[in-house]
Amino acid sequence: MAMYAVIRSGGKQYRVAPGETIRLEKLAGEVGSKVELGDVLLVENDGNVQVGTPVLTNAKIEATVLEHDRAKKILVFKKKRKKQYRRTSGHRQDYTAVRIDKIMV
Repeated sequence: MAMYAVIRSGGKQYRVAPGETIRLEKLAGEVGSKVELGDVLLVENDGNVQVGTPVLTNAKIEATVLEHDRAKKILVFKKKRKKQYRRTSGHRQDYTAVRIDKIMV
């Protein structure tokens, strides 16, 4: 059974395992540099589950920054019928793609 963890980053929770690539909200760090993700909520290792209250203080996730980019555009359209009111705007969210290297407990 593989080791995995649940982390919190950018107000969202992600289930991560070593070797996975995930997209997080934009993080500071150059492409190719190592980052440490500290908000670890849960770690599972061969059936042994550690749950934080709310975070595990001794657990850390080491990851490598792969790229900084922007997501696909979403359109936001507002309309009030019968009032001739229409507004269209677009939004592209910044993200950072990281590869999970190891989970340290």
